[in-house]
This record gives sequence, structure tokens and C-alpha cells, in this order.
Amino acid sequence: MKTVKSLVLGSAAALLAMSGAQAADLPIKAKPVEYVRVCSLYGAGFFYIPGTDTCIKLGGYLRVEAGFGTNTIFQNAVNGVAGANNRYSNYYTTRSRADLSIDTRTATEYGVVRTFFDAVFQWTSGTYAGAGNGGTFYNTGAANTAGLTAVNGLSNDGIGGGTLGVFYAFIQFAGFTMGKAVSQFDAPWSNYPGNNFDGLTGGGGSITGVNQLSYTFDFGSGITASVSAQEAALYGQSNLWNTSLQTAGGVVTGAYGANAFGGQVAPDIVGNVRVDQAWGLFQASFAAHDNHAGFFGPTEVTGHPADKWGFAGQLALSIKNIPTGVGDTINLQGVYTNGASRYNFQSLAPINYAMYGGSNMAGAYQSLGFAGVSDSVFGVGTQQQLTTTYGFRGAFTHNWDPFWNTAVYGSWSAVKYNATAKGLICNGAGVVALGITPANCNPDFNISTLGVITRWTPVKNLTFSADVAWTRLDQKFTGVATAPAVPAIAKPATTYQLKDQDSVSLLLRAQRNW
Repeated sequence: MKTVKSLVLGSAAALLAMSGAQAADLPIKAKPVEYVRVCSLYGAGFFYIPGTDTCIKLGGYLRVEAGFGTNTIFQNAVNGVAGANNRYSNYYTTRSRADLSIDTRTATEYGVVRTFFDAVFQWTSGTYAGAGNGGTFYNTGAANTAGLTAVNGLSNDGIGGGTLGVFYAFIQFAGFTMGKAVSQFDAPWSNYPGNNFDGLTGGGGSITGVNQLSYTFDFGSGITASVSAQEAALYGQSNLWNTSLQTAGGVVTGAYGANAFGGQVAPDIVGNVRVDQAWGLFQASFAAHDNHAGFFGPTEVTGHPADKWGFAGQLALSIKNIPTGVGDTINLQGVYTNGASRYNFQSLAPINYAMYGGSNMAGAYQSLGFAGVSDSVFGVGTQQQLTTTYGFRGAFTHNWDPFWNTAVYGSWSAVKYNATAKGLICNGAGVVALGITPANCNPDFNISTLGVITRWTPVKNLTFSADVAWTRLDQKFTGVATAPAVPAIAKPATTYQLKDQDSVSLLLRAQRNW
């Protein structure tokens, strides 16, 4: 029996082993592979996200550039160390930037749901500034004013550092735009009617996006209208000066008092009507901006001026395919503001000017031109006086052939202070300390820019460009000023001739889009 039992058990074990081996040798059905599919609904570059009905497109560019005659990319030398025009000023400034954009779209019963994100990662060479004792320090970023340290060396554009910029982050759904996007006030070309220059005035511009809640009505035949509530601070405001806090050192940098903003109370209300046709487009834009000041003095018991609403209006026109050549374009816009100056001096344009140059006036060390842009001006016990500005900008772009094009561009803007505002500024402690008499004091000014850019695109999506820009400050102060020392730019306390100033710069750029 033991022998029979052993044979039975041994046979069973052998059968189990054989069946296991055969099962292991059987082919297992592979899981289906889901390949990435092209999404042709929204143009080239979109793919379906595997397992979803959402399409995604990745994009961006890599840019390398150098600016000559300026400490920034890309503006002229109109203030700070650059405006000083001395040995602290950079002869050239460099930048490397990588841009990444993520665009997703999903078709729904309410229309397309879209999300869009765009960020830049960049490294920009820094600037030198005086320490006040003959020494200097190297400033690697806006947040770093004391040179490189172990704490901040990598948080700015130091060795191995860099900066991050979030340009756009918004959702679009059923006509709504929610998040950080270009302002509905802007012309379609925003800051750039035909060029690379960041400092053009003469219209609104929020190329780095502004937080907003907008709705767009589509009437068909290329006619649309939009209404928007958008972020008021930073993008929508320039300066709001309390002239009772004016200092001589501030005035010579273009600040006619201390900024005295209160907190945000109301968003800017923005709207536009736009007509897009084969010949080009026309757009009319409007904005309302609440000027909400802080207090007259250091505590709330000192009181405050009442709020005042400002406004801006803009007209923009683009004419395409003009007879000068295939693809040639003219872009034009004009703007008028009262108490909303940022809609003329767009978000990247300077709003304080301090430019030094030579002088042939006897007794004058050098010449100096300074000016400032504000939304309003007030003094202790007075109400806000709104600042008026107006201007225009435009460009003509000509395509020489499929590889070369040139754009000629320009802008001009004026800033006007009313009689009460001029009295507050010209009787302020800082202007008086400078020795500027009321007869020689006029804070009004004009600013203009003229430039030309030529681009070469030897292969698709790779472009090399050279952009030359000239800016002129037409300031209205006359005579001389006995200015205090400005240690950061090594300017001595002495007499300066008050005079118009000029600046010229060159930007060389290489950019690969993908």
C-alpha cells in the first residue's frame, strides 16, 4: 500500500508541475497600447492626452540677446545707473531666456474649455552701483540690493541662479476669460506694433498678463466686444504722489513726492469693441481706474483725500497687405488718459526719468533732465489732482522677401499737470531746495522714441534681429538746479543745467521658437 500511495502522490505532483509549466508557456494577452493621436481640431501642434478627449500643445522659445548702451533689456538709458551716463553704466547687458507654454482645449456642449500657461526662465547680467565711499556693488536682481551673499546668491540672477516669470495663467470657458491674460484694453500687438522695444509709450500694454475676469461677446462677421474687471495695482497704476513728503533727492529722480497708495478697493473696469476683417482691424478701448490714496500723514488720524476715478480711451487700427509688399502691415494707435496714466505708459515703460548729459553753461557741472508720470497729486488737506496724458505709437513693417523684414516704429506721449498740481509740486520742499523758482518750474514733459528693426529668418522658427532705438526726453524745467549728491550713481552735490536729454541703444537678438 505504501508503494501504491507513493506512486499516486508522485504522479499527481508530476502532473501539477507539468500543468504549471504549460500555463507559464501559454501566451498572455497584451494590454492594448494607446498611441498619442494628432488633434487637428485646433491647428498644428495639438495632440490628444492619452485616455482623454483633451488636446494639448506644448510650445515656447529660446532667446539669447545683448543690449548695448543700456542697463536693461530692452529700454533706453533713461533713469538710475543707466541714466547717469558714467563709469557705473553698462556698455552692454546680456540675457538668456527659455519660455514654456502649455495650451489645453476640450470640446464641450458649452463650447471649448481652454487653459493656457506661459512662463519664462531667464538669466540677466546685473548692474553696478555706488556704495557711497568710492566702492561699488554688483546688483543681481530687484530683490538684491546688497550684492551676492550665501542667502540671496541663488535667488536672483547670481552664479547658477536666475529668475522665473509667470506671464499667463488663465481659463477660457463659454466666453469668459479668468486669470492672468493680456488686458482687454490692449491692441492685438500689445506693446509691440512692429518691434522688440519694451519702452514705447502711446498706448496700453500688459504683455506679461494681468489678472482679470472678462466676458467676450461674439456678434459674428468678425465683430466682438469685451468687458472686464482687472487688477488695478501694478499694471493699472503709475505714481500717486503726496507732495508734502517731497525731497530734493526724490525730485531729481523724477519723484515729486512720496507714493501714497491705499489698498485696492475696486478693479479697473475695461471694455473694447473690435472689428476683424481681411483688410485688417479696428478696435476702440476704454478703462476706468479708481485712485485710492492712503493718508496725509503717518497715522490714520491725519485724514485722507477722497477717491477719484480716472479714465482712459484708445483707438487702434491695423491695415494689412498694403501695396508696398506681400504681408506688409501698418499698425497705429492713439490714447488719452486722465488719472489713469498706465494706459498710456504701458506696464513695461519707465514712469520716472533722470538723464544726465554734457553742458556748455558757465558754472554748470553737467546737464540733467528729470520727469515723472503720476495718476494724481495731492498735498496735506487737499484733494487729488488727476494727471492728463495723451500719445500715440505705430509701426510700418515691410517684407523684403520670405527671409528678411524691416519695421520702422515710433511713439510720442505728453504728460500734463493742472495748475493746482503744478502749485503743489513747484512749492514743495524738494523743488525749493533745488533752487528752482516757480517761473522755471514746470513738471509737464514729452517723451518720444524712434527706431528701426531688421530681422533675418534663415530657416523656419529661427530669427536673428538688430533693433536700434532713440529716445528723447523733452522736459519743461528751465535754468539750473543745485542738486544733492546721489551716491548710487556717483553724482556730486553741485549745480546742473536743466536740459532735454537723448539716449540711443542697440539690441541684438537670436530666437528659436518651437
